[in-house]
Amino acid sequence: MRALILDTAEILLRRHGLEKLNVVDVARVLNMSHGNVYRHVPSKAALRAAVIHRWLGRVSQQTEAIARSDAPADLRLMQWLRELAVIKQRKVTEDAEMLAAAAKVIRDAPQVQDEHAALLTAQLAGILEAGLADGTLPGVKGPQSTATAILDATIRYHHPHMVASGGPPAAQLRGLDKVVSLIIGGLKVAAR
Repeated sequence: MRALILDTAEILLRRHGLEKLNVVDVARVLNMSHGNVYRHVPSKAALRAAVIHRWLGRVSQQTEAIARSDAPADLRLMQWLRELAVIKQRKVTEDAEMLAAAAKVIRDAPQVQDEHAALLTAQLAGILEAGLADGTLPGVKGPQSTATAILDATIRYHHPHMVASGGPPAAQLRGLDKVVSLIIGGLKVAAR
């Protein structure tokens, strides 16, 4: 039932915008009482946060497939960062209304963004740990802190506001490839 409520809420958000998304309208579309909806989401703010949380979760689901693949870690690192950039480019160009809604929700519920960032950081840290284990990234010192540093170093290519003003997508990906090559080159050097 919760998934159905969130599906309906996302449709309404896309159709009417975040400001008009409320529990009563979701209940009306589902032909149920708003009390029924409140059993699954405690408030309008929680409904909005849940929709955006799930929307952001689709990003980490896509990158998770790369993080868990059997490819050598250095290749996974490159693929993962590239996929993250491509996903964010699509969100900026093809899903601007949800992106704008996400920005508003995150202002009021920063934990939604924090959880999303933690998931992505954990995936990246897992790739880096694998790089230590398979010998493709012997220069990793502290997978968690290195993952955070890599995300900081590549933020221009996956932060929606920077992507939106960063020029043509193909040019952004070429720039990312250069940065990632530098990062991987540094991580291929064994720690001394």
